[in-house]
Amino acid sequence: MILRALVDLYEDLAAQGKIARPGWGPAKISYALCIDAGGELTDIVSLQEERQNGNKTALVPRSMELPAAVKRTVGIEPNFLWDNAGYLLGVDGKGKPERSRKCFEACCQLNHSILDGVDSLIARAILAYFDRWQPPAADEPRLAGYMDALLSGANLVFRVDGTFPQDDPAIRAAWQAHYDGGEGAVMQCLVTGTEGPAAAVHPSIQGVRGAQSSGAALVSFNAPAFCSYGQEKSLNAPVSRYAAFAYTSALNYLLADKNGVQFIGDTTVVCWAKGAEPIYQSVSAAFLFGAPPPAELKDGDLQAALKSLADMMPYKDLPLDPHRPFYVLGLAPNAARISVRFFLQNTFGAMMRNVRDHHERMRIVGPDHAENKLVPLWALLRQTANQNSRDKQASPVLAGAVARAIFAGTPYPAALLEAVTIRIRAERDINWQKAAILKAYYLKNQNDDCPKEVLQVSLNEASTNVPYTLGRLFAVYEAIQEEANPGINATIKDKYFNAAAATPNVIFMTLSKLSLKHLRKLPTGQRIFYEKQVGQIKDILGESYPERLTLPQQGSFDLGYYHQKQKRFEKKEDK
Repeated sequence: MILRALVDLYEDLAAQGKIARPGWGPAKISYALCIDAGGELTDIVSLQEERQNGNKTALVPRSMELPAAVKRTVGIEPNFLWDNAGYLLGVDGKGKPERSRKCFEACCQLNHSILDGVDSLIARAILAYFDRWQPPAADEPRLAGYMDALLSGANLVFRVDGTFPQDDPAIRAAWQAHYDGGEGAVMQCLVTGTEGPAAAVHPSIQGVRGAQSSGAALVSFNAPAFCSYGQEKSLNAPVSRYAAFAYTSALNYLLADKNGVQFIGDTTVVCWAKGAEPIYQSVSAAFLFGAPPPAELKDGDLQAALKSLADMMPYKDLPLDPHRPFYVLGLAPNAARISVRFFLQNTFGAMMRNVRDHHERMRIVGPDHAENKLVPLWALLRQTANQNSRDKQASPVLAGAVARAIFAGTPYPAALLEAVTIRIRAERDINWQKAAILKAYYLKNQNDDCPKEVLQVSLNEASTNVPYTLGRLFAVYEAIQEEANPGINATIKDKYFNAAAATPNVIFMTLSKLSLKHLRKLPTGQRIFYEKQVGQIKDILGESYPERLTLPQQGSFDLGYYHQKQKRFEKKEDK
């Protein structure tokens, strides 16, 4: 399903002229080898472009459409018309002159096999170059001033009398014939269903965070344990050369768009809609990942747009079709390969409905009208990690599971609740994001010990849930202590919060005695105010408290504490 969706994306992009056709692809080129009609090297010209990188200007290679790059391991595999100095010049930069000579000879042989018989002045000049050039030593005078750059692995391309060979129609036709007629076992493609030469090795994927920078494989087999029926390499799961080129080209195109790629822990996330319209990517990134909203959303009302799309209705300022098929792919590094963390597909509107429902579950009262904010996924996951540790990232597995639950509308993983609870107990505090996660978790993963009456946006004073009410009482006791001892270093929250949430029957007897001492220090009016609050809450609790609270009951306790504490900061309504 993944490869089929990516092949469809490639065909949409190719129809729009945004991506190279089979056999061609982008390459980063730093220098041009200028040769004359007789094949003589006349000059080396830099093709690098100036780019602004922060406050500095840097030279970066130029991206050019060239014959598709080969996939290299430890063997010698030349590219056609372009490559590094070891292949095009035979320059040795690793203390292996014999290997550099073999690289040059392999490149010479490949170019001869494709260009022999091609009626083109440029083709004949390139062949003449290979016939007359001798791999040089490091003191070759024609390479003076460029040796350091050439030895660094920079890519080069030919240029004949000011013309690049890839622009010559005869050379393009020769390469296409060579590429289309390449050797390979004729098998039925598992992606397209057509018969044709199968790709033994698929092109590399570049741009996945943590994977090899030179590229990693999404589909590969390299051990006898993975082979069956005598098939080797990727012929175990035959994919035609066209489909292999198409899906890798489409995925590399998505990963190259830095504005469209999102990261969740170690997972690189890309998304796209059928038709390859980029507006779908930018809108989904704004809804879930907190990316800047698209320019088409003039009024910046993300929530209104999200509500409309979730109801399968188009939004006035966005050219979006809620019924358009939409895909989300999460990739993670795995040595020389790429692992699929998750792959989700649905209509765009249905997926945005799941996102809308998630944000609705996350709504909770907080500072600066937090209940009206969309919590980005990175901010949610940040609450599961210790921000004082060296590694401040959430668990990669948890991050992928949470993203999958949100997009698919499935229950949240239990690991999310566990991680947030651990942070609350370790920090002995609960901020609005953690409270929102608790509320969202129990709204989706329903539990009778944390009923819906406590899962409200703001304080529910009518709730009779005992753990929730105990949390409220603890917040009032804390407020009394803070009023009686302003600026105190260690409050009852620091000393008793965890114990009160776990074994309330023991701890609240101590807290009740402490609160009486603190009340005596308050002015009469303030003391009466808090005594009424304590009395009203105790009327709900009765005479006895539970010996222990279960984990869901502790969630109710935490929400009661948070809601009651936030009530203190609400502005009084103007009368």
